[in-house]
Amino acid sequence: MMIKTLTKHGNSYAMVIDKPILELIQATPDTPFEIISDGRSLVLTPVRNSEEEKKFDSAVAMVHKRFGKAMKKLAE
Repeated sequence: MMIKTLTKHGNSYAMVIDKPILELIQATPDTPFEIISDGRSLVLTPVRNSEEEKKFDSAVAMVHKRFGKAMKKLAE
């Protein structure tokens, strides 16, 4: 868990996202983010282009094919 505070930025407030976090989610300062709120919390999600999404989906499918049975057994 990481606790951050807001910083005054002109007439608004900003929150700095540390470089290790950006690297973890494979985002750069140019990556657009989708922001969703339920009124109590925020969820920031990097917006990926369709080519990146295809790569990700392909990687997930490969992992599922290769390790799906083992993951299912671990979940039991």
